[in-house]
Amino acid sequence: MATQKDKSKVHKLSLKGSSKLVAEFFEYSIHSILFQRGVYPADDFTAVKKYGLNMLVSSDDQVKAYIKKIMSQLNKWMIGGKISKLVIVITNKESGEHVERWQFDVQIFNKEKSSRNRSGHKAPSDNENTPMYVCSDYIPPPLECIPHDSLFQGLAYLKISKFSTSESPTPTTPPPEKSEKEIQEEIQAIFRQITASVTFLPVLDGNCTFNVLVYADADSEVPMEWGDSDAKEIKNGEKVQLRSFSTSNHRVDTLVSYRGEGEKATLSGLAGYIGVYSSGQSTAELGAFGTVKPSYDVNDM
Repeated sequence: MATQKDKSKVHKLSLKGSSKLVAEFFEYSIHSILFQRGVYPADDFTAVKKYGLNMLVSSDDQVKAYIKKIMSQLNKWMIGGKISKLVIVITNKESGEHVERWQFDVQIFNKEKSSRNRSGHKAPSDNENTPMYVCSDYIPPPLECIPHDSLFQGLAYLKISKFSTSESPTPTTPPPEKSEKEIQEEIQAIFRQITASVTFLPVLDGNCTFNVLVYADADSEVPMEWGDSDAKEIKNGEKVQLRSFSTSNHRVDTLVSYRGEGEKATLSGLAGYIGVYSSGQSTAELGAFGTVKPSYDVNDM
């Protein structure tokens, strides 16, 4: 029937394949955020085709090496089903203030069945303290020079007791099987939102640096080169919930927190964003957002 999904186009990803897809999404998210938020000059990026979109990735050798090092460990944790969050934090280099925080929450469906390690012990649940691993600062060099020792300052590890996992949706049953095209369309929607974020996020002033944090299970193997760090939260930050994507094994939700510069300007930017990228909702319906208080959820667009 025409109303039924064409099962010939549905491809159920294996857990390993789904883990690889999520890790790859994280990698392109890092590049996209660094470009869209102006952490590095636009000339430092090159265009590639991915997810049916023109994506921009860093061409700077040090930045690429740094991200490659992150991804090397991230891929292992993803395949092992160890990750619950990945966070990209943008920090003002001069003041040390965290000005923006992009959080990707990872749900692994049916994790109870696969969360036992080889010794038979159950991995920690979402209600237990979650260790956090953070890739330490990569300092964007001044245009005049590149600090010889600023690339890797060590990676970080911290057991979290005061950070609640309640802000992430509780893992549910897997969604109906999707075609690769459907999954790609969901990923496209997230990257379009990242691109459109410049309409509501404050302009980043001064030189900025970034960190990549990973929340992983307590039984995760941690490389010797990883060390301690704080959670790099944004004090009194405003939040915008972006779209999500899912496979038969994973769901990824996206949230951006930022240092606000006034509710009126933010709402105006959101309205502009909704008008451009909303599907199925006309701009005439945007009046309801005029009374929204921070935080915002743009998934209803």
